[in-house]
Amino acid sequence: MRDAVRVSTLERKLTDAVTAEAVDDARAALLEEVDAADVGDYLGHQVDGLRVVTHLFACTRKGYRGWQWAVTLTRASRQRQVTVVEVVLLPGSDAIVAPPWVPYRERLRPGDLSPGDLLPVADDDPRLVPTYSFGDDPLDADEQAQVREVAKDLGLGRVRTLSPEGRDLAAQRWYDGDSGPDAPIAKSAPQQCYSCGFLVRLSGPLSALFGVCANGDANDDARVVSFDHGCGAHSEVRLTKRQQPVPPAPPVIDTVSVDDLDTF
Repeated sequence: MRDAVRVSTLERKLTDAVTAEAVDDARAALLEEVDAADVGDYLGHQVDGLRVVTHLFACTRKGYRGWQWAVTLTRASRQRQVTVVEVVLLPGSDAIVAPPWVPYRERLRPGDLSPGDLLPVADDDPRLVPTYSFGDDPLDADEQAQVREVAKDLGLGRVRTLSPEGRDLAAQRWYDGDSGPDAPIAKSAPQQCYSCGFLVRLSGPLSALFGVCANGDANDDARVVSFDHGCGAHSEVRLTKRQQPVPPAPPVIDTVSVDDLDTF
């Protein structure tokens, strides 16, 4: 409430009566730039600074529903004549605009790769570190080539391995995703994965929190799950009497009535 009071008080101090009341001047400046058929009703004004006011008009141009014409006016000190600063078309709260631009590298999502696609990993990717490194200092191209040769000579197999940062990012992503405790299926599960006989334990630092589901009937089969995840396919799940299916009624043999049989 205090912030709102401060903002409104500041706006009142900055409001200039001459520029705020120059609606006709703003409309005239707008009509010099655009066709009159594209200009709708006056929507109000906003104070942008000392003796700087932007007047807003509805845009009636086809394809621009919710957009607004903005005409910014100002005036010099002790002058009654206003000056047009700019005339622009701006999107309003109901305008249809394009989604925010996302860099191409960040647009990739799990499942986007198709057979034959390649996704190179940068040499300085913080999620990876050299399997055999010379310390924490960054390596140049020649040193990286030496690392690859040393790794090959030592038979380490992998040139790079998961860094602590990459491991933490993966653990957080798994825990926050559909294999964590907040998944809807986990919240309604009778028991958690840590006590399930189908849980395959991992090794290394991730073994304290994650395992792999080996139940072919479960939704998470062959996926990493957190210990506090769960589902209805737990190895120790048992149905109560109320949950068990109703047994079928015994067959009834009719020995009284006569059935008519078709003859061939």
